[in-house]
Amino acid sequence: MTSENQAANLRTGLAKKMPHQKYRAFEPIALPDRQWPDNRIIEAPRWCSVDLRDGNQALVEPMNPVEKHKMWDLLVEIGFKEIEVGFPAASQTDFEFVRKIIEEDLIPDDLTIQVLCQARKELIERTCEAVSGASNVIFHLYNSTSTLQRKVVFDMSQAEVIQLATDATKLVKENTKKLRDEGTRVILEYSPESYTATEMDFAIEICSEVLNEWDASEKEKIILNLPSTVEMATPNVYADQIEYFIRNLPGRNKAIISLHTHNDRGTGIAASELGLMAGAERVEGTLFGNGERTGNLDIITMAMNMFSQGIDPNLYLGDMPKIVSVSEECTKIPIHVRQPYAGELVFTAFSGSHQDAIKKGMHLVSTGSDNFWEVPYLPIDPNDVGSSYRETVRVNSQSGKGGVAFVLEHHFGVTLPRALLLEFSPVVQGLSEAGGGELKPEEMWNAFKKEYIDVNGPYRLIEYKLGAASPEIEICNGLIQVSENELRINGRGSGPIAAFVDALVKTLNEPLNVVEYQEYALNEGSQARAICILCMEDESKNRYYGVGVSKNTNRAAFESIISSLNRKWIK
Repeated sequence: MTSENQAANLRTGLAKKMPHQKYRAFEPIALPDRQWPDNRIIEAPRWCSVDLRDGNQALVEPMNPVEKHKMWDLLVEIGFKEIEVGFPAASQTDFEFVRKIIEEDLIPDDLTIQVLCQARKELIERTCEAVSGASNVIFHLYNSTSTLQRKVVFDMSQAEVIQLATDATKLVKENTKKLRDEGTRVILEYSPESYTATEMDFAIEICSEVLNEWDASEKEKIILNLPSTVEMATPNVYADQIEYFIRNLPGRNKAIISLHTHNDRGTGIAASELGLMAGAERVEGTLFGNGERTGNLDIITMAMNMFSQGIDPNLYLGDMPKIVSVSEECTKIPIHVRQPYAGELVFTAFSGSHQDAIKKGMHLVSTGSDNFWEVPYLPIDPNDVGSSYRETVRVNSQSGKGGVAFVLEHHFGVTLPRALLLEFSPVVQGLSEAGGGELKPEEMWNAFKKEYIDVNGPYRLIEYKLGAASPEIEICNGLIQVSENELRINGRGSGPIAAFVDALVKTLNEPLNVVEYQEYALNEGSQARAICILCMEDESKNRYYGVGVSKNTNRAAFESIISSLNRKWIK
C-alpha cells in the first residue's frame, strides 16, 4: 500500500484493524457480596523468593553455580525466610546446588528451603534425596488443573486429575517419612497450576482432596498456592477468585493461602496486592519480577509499596544499589531506569515545577517540624534505599530555577539569592538546550564559576593588607591589576569590605555601592572554604553579582567585589 493510500485510509477511517475477534473475554465469577474491596493491607505477607528456580529457568543464560551462590547470599541478606532453591529432580545443577547449601551448612536456622516437583513418582524420590539433611523443607508439588490444559495437553477428566494429585500427595508423604524421622520439618505446598483458568469449584475440590490426603491440621498446615500462571483478567477478578476459594474451602483453618502471580497483562503486583486484601497470607515472586514471558510478581516493588504506607516489609531493601548490581550480574538482565524504587531515574525530577516542589518539601523535612516524610513527587525518602537526595533533581532544558537551586545547594552547598537564581537559570537552560540533553552537576558548577567567580575581565586582586586605624576604623592597602597596569589602592572604612570598597572608589574614581551581601562556609572541617555572594549597584541602579571563594573570608569578599566589577565591565 502506498503512503498516499495509507493517508487516504486514515482520513476516511479505514486504518488497519487488529484481529480482536479471535479472542474471548475472560468470564469473571459471580461474587456480588465480595468483601475484599473494603479491606486494607496492614502487615507484610510471608515472602517466598523463587529467583533461583522460576526466575532462573526463564533466563537466556541460566545462572552458573557461582552466580546461584551469589544470588542465594543476596536473598539471605535481604531477609527471605523461604527460598525456592530449585527443581532438583529435573536439573543436575539444581540438585548439586541444593546439596551444597545443605552439606556446607549455608542455610540459616530460621530459613526454609523450598523445592519444586511434578506429580511423578521418580521425581518425588529424587527430590527427597536432594533435600536429605535439611532442617526445614517445603515440598512444592504441582500439576496443571486448567480446563484448557486438561483438554489440550493431558486429555484427562477432572476425576483423573484429582486422582493424579492425591496419588502424588500420598507418594510425597511416604517418601518424606524418612526425612521427618531424621528430624526434617517437611511442609507440603500444593499448586493447582493455572489456577485462574480452572473452574473455581473444581480448584477447591482438588485442593481439599490434597489437604485431606496430607492429613493437614491447624498445627501442621499445608500451603495451598493459587497461581495466576498466565494472567488472564483484571486484578479484581483474581481477588474475587481468591476470596471465593477461601470462603468455600473445607478446612480453611488447616491451610496457608499463597499467591504466585505472573505479569502477562502488566498487573501482577496489583493482583497480588488485591489477593492479600482477599485473605491470602503468603506471596511468591522474584527480585524485580524476573520470570517466564513477562515475568513473575516483583517482590521488590510490592514490598516497597507496603514500606511507603508505613508497613514493615520484613525484608531489608536499604542497599538497593547492591541488590540491583547483584541481580544484573546474575540474571544478565539490566534494571530499567524507570523500575520502581530501584531505577536510576525514579527519584529524579527534570520538570521545573516538580523541582521547585521537591526543594520546598525537602526544606520542610529538614526543619524537623513533622516526623513523617512528606515531599511532593517523592513517595519515599531516597536515602532509605541507599540513594541520595542529590540525585532527586537533575537538570535539562525542561527544568527551571528550582532545579538549578537544588543542584547547587545539594551538590555544592551553594544557596543563591532569588535574584541571582533568576539571573543564572537562563544560562543553565541555554547550555542544556545547546547540548540537547541533561546538564550534569559539574557542568552547571563550571558554568556558575565562569559566569560569577572566574570572570574574564580587566580587574584582578593581587594582594592586600588589613590594619586598624582605630577600634572603629579598618585600613586596607592593596595591589590590583587593571588591564595591563598594576595599581596601589588605599582606603578605610567601618570594616574590611567598606575599607576595600573605599580604596577601589578612590583609585577607579567611580561610585561602588554594595546592596546585597551574604557569606557562609561551603563545607566543614580544616579545609572549609568561605563563599561570598555580593551585589554591586552603579549610579544607574544596574546591579552586578559577583562571587568569591577562598579559605579566607576577607579574600572571598574582596574577590566577589572584583568579580562584580569585571561583570559590570563585560556587560
